[in-house]
Amino acid sequence: MSDYHDHEHGRSAVAERPAPVPDVPDDAASQALSEALKSSFAIVRWLMIGLVVVFLFSGFFQVGTQEKAIILRFGKPAGGADAALLGPGPHWAFPYPIDEVVKIPIGQAQTVASTVGWYHTSAAQEASGTEQPPGPSLNPVLDGYVLTADANIVHVRGTLLYRIAEPALRYEFDFASASNVVQNIFNNAINYAAATYLVDDILKGDVAGFREKVRIRAEQLVAERGLGITIDQVSLEAKPPRQLTTAFAAVLEADVRRSKILNDARSYANKSLSKAKGEAAGLVNAGETERNRMVEFVAADARRFNDALPGYRANPELFMQRLQLETMQRVLTNAQQKYLITDQPGGKPTELRIQLNNEQQKIKSIEQQTDDHHD
Repeated sequence: MSDYHDHEHGRSAVAERPAPVPDVPDDAASQALSEALKSSFAIVRWLMIGLVVVFLFSGFFQVGTQEKAIILRFGKPAGGADAALLGPGPHWAFPYPIDEVVKIPIGQAQTVASTVGWYHTSAAQEASGTEQPPGPSLNPVLDGYVLTADANIVHVRGTLLYRIAEPALRYEFDFASASNVVQNIFNNAINYAAATYLVDDILKGDVAGFREKVRIRAEQLVAERGLGITIDQVSLEAKPPRQLTTAFAAVLEADVRRSKILNDARSYANKSLSKAKGEAAGLVNAGETERNRMVEFVAADARRFNDALPGYRANPELFMQRLQLETMQRVLTNAQQKYLITDQPGGKPTELRIQLNNEQQKIKSIEQQTDDHHD
């Protein structure tokens, strides 16, 4: 029994002992697969590194000289509102979708065109001069127009040049389309200004004033809405309705003639007035000169009489004789013969007889005869 038990126990021990695993050598296919996997992982690793580098470097961007940029990080300005605007030069931001770069053309001229007030046409037709002829009346569905202060109809169109002013955040983010808002403001300004002007002034009389009225109205609306833009220039073109071109041309021609006649009349009036002023100035100057001369002459006589007054008061008779003698010497300076006539006794006047003869004429006649004889 014991031997049998020992034998069975030995068999059990032998059965429970694990058998050693035989060494199986790797085949060539397994080795090739392992090397391929290692190479693929290395390539993928370097490719991922390259993609990360490219991803980061793609965040560099350039802002132009007349531009500002805003970095939106998850939809909000990065760095706060004060540091949101980036000036010209290179900058970096996280690539999309983390960051989004919005460039604003600050300083660049923007243009909008009016969409009201003009009849139906196209740019190609205007360029080729093949506009469709006007119908018997305006078509409100296609033709635009504006009403004037004197209840007339006129066609007006224009362009508005503006620049975005800093910081430009409201212009970019407070409006779905700020340029459309500017266009609507321009249309409003044209309608408003036309309603305050007469048709003749819009077409010819006060074109500059009408354009300035449109500009002032547009600037007022821009300030009210806080667009943050600066209006540089407003250009307008106005035409009468094509159905009334002949009538308006006749009115304008009459106005031109009227203006010419008025200008000629004003020119003639100014010329006549200038001539009259010149003649008046000449007469005044001559009168002033004559007055000064007379004043000086009278003043000289007054001084002479004042100087002679003491001598007259001292001896009037002697003064009169001396004055008479000086006068006679001055009067008879060039006389060849001088006669002194005195009063006769008794106060009777002295009779003076002068005999006139032609003796001198005879002498001249004889001399003339002598000259004729010699000839």
